[in-house]
Amino acid sequence: MSPKDKLARTMTNEFREQTWSASESWRVFRIMAEFVEATERLSSIRPAVSIFGSARTLPEHPYYKLTEQITRQLSDAGFAVISGGGPGIMEAANKGAYFGESPSIGLNIQLPHEQHRNVYQDISQTFRHFFARKYMFVKFASAYVVLPGGFGTLDELMEALTLVQTGKTRKMPIILVCSDFWRGMIDWLQHVLVSEGMIGSEDMNLIQMIDEPSEVVNAIFKYYETRGFEPSAAEREVQLNL
Repeated sequence: MSPKDKLARTMTNEFREQTWSASESWRVFRIMAEFVEATERLSSIRPAVSIFGSARTLPEHPYYKLTEQITRQLSDAGFAVISGGGPGIMEAANKGAYFGESPSIGLNIQLPHEQHRNVYQDISQTFRHFFARKYMFVKFASAYVVLPGGFGTLDELMEALTLVQTGKTRKMPIILVCSDFWRGMIDWLQHVLVSEGMIGSEDMNLIQMIDEPSEVVNAIFKYYETRGFEPSAAEREVQLNL
């Protein structure tokens, strides 16, 4: 390669690096805009319950129908319902809430496949970045209710457990619905993670398994009956550092 060609290649690489750096800087502003816009739109919705589950569950499936029942009861009891805004369990969650008394909220994510916005949303917010979306699920939730799902559902569940365990967010009910589905995972947590000292035995108390819709609602009310749903000043300070 001639000196002229080497110089041209060097200049091209430098230009590409500068272009990438500029693009990365603007990406930071887009992320900030997602946080600001979502926070402003959702700031008045408390108390709210975040619902998780598979995007692949069809409307005729018992999990879908059970989710509808749970979220309708939550909505009628005064809880806004937050889902991922897509199909499957997310749609069922929004649908149950949509026909109830409280807002149905969808936090949608742009994906190359699977995710499309369901129509049962009073408030709809779309995200490019998973981490901004996940932050909103935690920030505005008074409880997590987790239906059967795949990797995304497990990711949300484990993040919630980690944040509560480490004190990075306030404690809240984390309820697994459909105990037959979750039993193997709970047994593994107990018999492997606890027995090998990877987590403490008290960490298992962060999780409840409840199958009846009315009992899900009652468990959330029972948790807050002596302290109210509004975060304390100390809890608000903790959430600033999520």
